[in-house]
Amino acid sequence: MAHEYLDAAATAPLRAEARAAMLAVFDAGAANPSSVHAPGNRAKRSLEESRFRIAAAFNARPADLVLTSGGTEANNLAIIGLALATPRGRHLVTTPIEHPSVLESCRYLERVFGFELTLLPVNFDGRVDPADAAAALRPDTTLISVGLANAEVGTVQPLPEIAAHAASLGVLVHTDAVQAASSLPLSFAGESWPGPDIHAMTVASHKFGGPQGMGALFVRRHLPLEAILHGGGQEGGARSGTENVAGAAGFAAAVSATCTGVGTRALELIRSRDALIDRVLAEVPGSRLTGHRSERLPGHASFVVAGVSGESLLIALDATGIAVSSGSACAAGMDGPSPALLAMGVDPALAQTAIRFTFAEALSEEAVERIVRALRSEVQAARR
Repeated sequence: MAHEYLDAAATAPLRAEARAAMLAVFDAGAANPSSVHAPGNRAKRSLEESRFRIAAAFNARPADLVLTSGGTEANNLAIIGLALATPRGRHLVTTPIEHPSVLESCRYLERVFGFELTLLPVNFDGRVDPADAAAALRPDTTLISVGLANAEVGTVQPLPEIAAHAASLGVLVHTDAVQAASSLPLSFAGESWPGPDIHAMTVASHKFGGPQGMGALFVRRHLPLEAILHGGGQEGGARSGTENVAGAAGFAAAVSATCTGVGTRALELIRSRDALIDRVLAEVPGSRLTGHRSERLPGHASFVVAGVSGESLLIALDATGIAVSSGSACAAGMDGPSPALLAMGVDPALAQTAIRFTFAEALSEEAVERIVRALRSEVQAARR
C-alpha cells in the first residue's frame, strides 16, 4: 500500500539530490579525509565543499560550522560545550518544551557540574513571553537555549526579541533550529531572521531530505567551545572522529536543494496547512488545534481529539495508508502524556489524544480530502 507520508517532522523523505551526491562519493572510493595521500586529499576536498555549501545556505562562514552525527549531538555540544567553556556563571535558561537533547544536556550540567536551571513558562499556544525570558536572566547566566520552533505543536518562538535582550547582557544564545531550518528562510549572519544575536544554532540533515546520522552546529568561531568527544581533533578540535564524507555530501545536496526557493515553498505549505487545519476543526468533532494558529511551521498541523487515543488513532490511520505521528519521534513509545503539552496547560487526559500531521511538500486538495475523511471515519469508529 502506498502511504500518504505525513511525518516529515520526524524524517523527511530522502531527496534524489542527496542520494546522487552520496553515491558519487561511494563510487569515487573510500578514503579518510585526514590522510595525506591523493585519495585522502580527494575526500578532504569533498568534505570541505560540503561544509561550504551547508554554510552558504545559512549565510554563515565555513569556519562557523561543526559537522556532527545529528541534531542531538549538536545540541549537546552547543549547551555543554559553551557552558563549560564560558566562565560567566553557572546558570542556564531554557523551556520545558525543548527537545530532550536540550533538556537532558542542561540537566547533565545541573547534576554533574552544579549548574542551576531555570525553565521558562510557555502559554497555551506554546509561546515564550520575551518579558519572562528577560526576567529570568541573571548576572551569572551563561546560556539561554530556546528552540526556534517546537516539533510537537509547530509553534515558532519570538526568538529575535529574546536573543537581542540576552545578547545585550552578555548571555550566550543557542537555538535548536532542527524543525524550522528546512521550511523557513534562516540566516546565521547579518540582520536577517532570526537575527544577529544568535551565538549557536543546530540543524539536522534528515529534516531536509538528507541522510540520517548527520547534523551541524553553527557556532561563532570566536567563542570557546569545550569538546565533548575527544580523540583526533577533527572539526577544528570541536568534534573528534573520522568525518562522514558521503553523509556530508548528501547533507549539503539536500540543504542546497531545499533552501532554494524556501520562501515560495513555505507559502505553498501554509496554504495546505491552513486548509487541513480548517477542515479538521470543522469536520472532526472534539478536535482542537495545538500550538499557535499562525505563528507555526508552514507544514505542521497538530491536534488533540477528545475521547480517542492518539496512539490508537495513528495506528488506525496507518492501516488506511496515512503515516502520521502522535508527537515527537524521540518520545515515541514513552508512557504518559507529552511533557510539552502538559507545560502548555493541556489536561493530561486530553494530551494523550495528540496527533500530528507534518509534510515537506504542499498537499493537493485531493490529499487533504482523503486525510480529513480518513481521520473523521477513524475518530467516529474509535468513539463507537
